[in-house]
Amino acid sequence: MRASRPGQSALLLLDIIEILRHENVDYLVIGAFALSVHGVVRASRDADALLQISISGIKKLQHILEVAGFQVVLRRGDADDPIPVMLVLSDPHGNQVDLLGGLRGLDPKVFSRGIEVPFLGDTIRFVGREDFIAMKCFADGPQDLLDAKGAYLGAEAPVDLDLMRRVTRRFGRDAADRLERVLSNE
Repeated sequence: MRASRPGQSALLLLDIIEILRHENVDYLVIGAFALSVHGVVRASRDADALLQISISGIKKLQHILEVAGFQVVLRRGDADDPIPVMLVLSDPHGNQVDLLGGLRGLDPKVFSRGIEVPFLGDTIRFVGREDFIAMKCFADGPQDLLDAKGAYLGAEAPVDLDLMRRVTRRFGRDAADRLERVLSNE
């Protein structure tokens, strides 16, 4: 394992990505780490990734990660939870990576729009800007909306507003309304 002290969740994520690749599990980094790729650096104690995986696949992955020496907790969402299942991985230093096994309303083409970014001699797949903003509008916490606004305002390249609105609407009317507030800079 690469991490040698607290505050190195990104290094823990690199270790996990190696296993995801070996197991042919598609992933996209989301959360604060993805926000840094989209123009705003914000501290976070963990790293988050979205997986393209079945429920049986996540159980198999849980076992593989446990055998590899990771501390793994499987969390299942209830019927109202937008995240059906999640693996929470940690190391002895308190670093944490959350692997989301889906997200209700997510556009299935999100993985095809991921972007590859060099990081510490490797390449990591991150969620694209429009999908990132849509997810943050769906999440709806105060920090999530600040993240969405920061990613939108920090865009160096043109943002595909039609795509962003379309993928946000998949999360429901409330998420679409929050996106319009982000776009209007309220």
